[in-house]
Amino acid sequence: MVAGGLQPPSIDEEEAAARAVGQGVIFILDDAQLEVAQVGKTYQLLNCDDHATYLRKHKKDPALYRPDICHQALLNVLDSPLNKAGKIKAVYVRTHKNVLFSINPKTRIPRTIKRFSGLMVQLLQKLSIRATNGPDKLMKVIKGPVTKHLPLNCKRVGFSFAADKHVAIHEYVAGLEDSGPIVFVVGAFAHGKIEAPWVDEELNISEYPLSAAYCLARITQAFEMKWKIV
Repeated sequence: MVAGGLQPPSIDEEEAAARAVGQGVIFILDDAQLEVAQVGKTYQLLNCDDHATYLRKHKKDPALYRPDICHQALLNVLDSPLNKAGKIKAVYVRTHKNVLFSINPKTRIPRTIKRFSGLMVQLLQKLSIRATNGPDKLMKVIKGPVTKHLPLNCKRVGFSFAADKHVAIHEYVAGLEDSGPIVFVVGAFAHGKIEAPWVDEELNISEYPLSAAYCLARITQAFEMKWKIV
C-alpha cells in the first residue's frame, strides 16, 4: 500500500501498459496441440510419433498431436529480426485444452523438439518458467480469455486458408497504421480453423495452404520490410 491508499500497479498491469505503447506486433498461436499425460511412470508431452499406441488406446487421433507445429512457429517468431529489434510486444499460446500462456519475447526457445517438450511439461505442470539468471518469468500460464490481455482498440487479424479476403501480406502490412500494436492470430494445428470470433477480419495470404511457421515468417518479413529492419 502506498500513500493515499492507492495500490501500486501489478506486474501484469505494467506489462499490459508496455504492450500498448508504440508500434509493434502481438502474436497469438491458437489451438496448439500441447497435451501432457502420464505415460508409464513419467509425464510426457504427447506426440504422434512416440505416443501413437497410447493415443489410439484412449480413442484419440494420433495425427492431431503435433507439438512440433507450435515449436517451429515459436522459433520463427522469436528468432526473427523483428523480435530482435524489439518490435514483438508479446506472444501468447492457447492450447487445444484451452490453457492460455504467455511467452516473454526475450525467451530463447530450445532448438530441439525433445527439449521443447520437456519445457512444455514443466510449464503446464508448474504454471511458470523462470529465467535461470534472474527472477523474471519467461513463460507463465495466465487466465483467459486472451482478449483481456490485449491493448484496447488494437487491430486484430486472423489467418485462414478458408478466408474470403485474399491479400498480398507485404502490401497489407505496408498499409497498416503505426499508431499501436497489431494482433495476429495464427493456427498452430495440423488441420482446422482458428476459433477467434473476436478478430476484426480474417485473411488468406496464399493460394496454397501454409504451415504456421511459414505464415508467421511471411508476416514478420513484411514488417521487417515496412520498418526497414535488416
